[in-house]
Amino acid sequence: MALAPCFLLSMPQLLDPNFSKSVILLCDHSAEGAFGLIVNHPSQYLAAEAVQMQPELEAPNDMPLLIGGPVEPQRGWILTSRAPEMPGLEGEQRPDGILSKEIGAGLYLSASPLLLRRVIQAHPIPRRTVVLAGYAGWGPGQLDEELAQSAWLIAPVELDLVFEIPPAACWDMAMKRLGVDPHFLQAGSGVH
Repeated sequence: MALAPCFLLSMPQLLDPNFSKSVILLCDHSAEGAFGLIVNHPSQYLAAEAVQMQPELEAPNDMPLLIGGPVEPQRGWILTSRAPEMPGLEGEQRPDGILSKEIGAGLYLSASPLLLRRVIQAHPIPRRTVVLAGYAGWGPGQLDEELAQSAWLIAPVELDLVFEIPPAACWDMAMKRLGVDPHFLQAGSGVH
């Protein structure tokens, strides 16, 4: 059963520090594996400080950079609530041919360097848009096994948790919206 799009909320027994109190936007889930982005782990850098582009960025904005996950931390993603405007992107060649993808729940994902440049140089900072580095990935059956071990709670996607709630409050808020008091969650035997 494909779950995406949804939120995965980490349980206390998930011992991997990369996922402690994480809210993951599950973007893809199939028999081949799963792909998601942690939407509540800020980095210590601005997006403009983390990217190296040629030519160099001109007058970058102060958009923060989120840590999307531990896999391929050098890969950048743009997550937005509206379809990216694509003028000038038509000539951009990508190996996979994808400039942006609608992942559902009113969200679009892109790895376009040209779009990333536009977002980081935009003034004011685009609303309901975040830049992330890395992603969370699971091999075939791995996420299903973790779900069976109660490592994650599944929640519906709510855009304000991605774009408006401060990252430090996101996990608690998502848990409370499910009717779960995070203070009463018990850590069981660990899941890695």
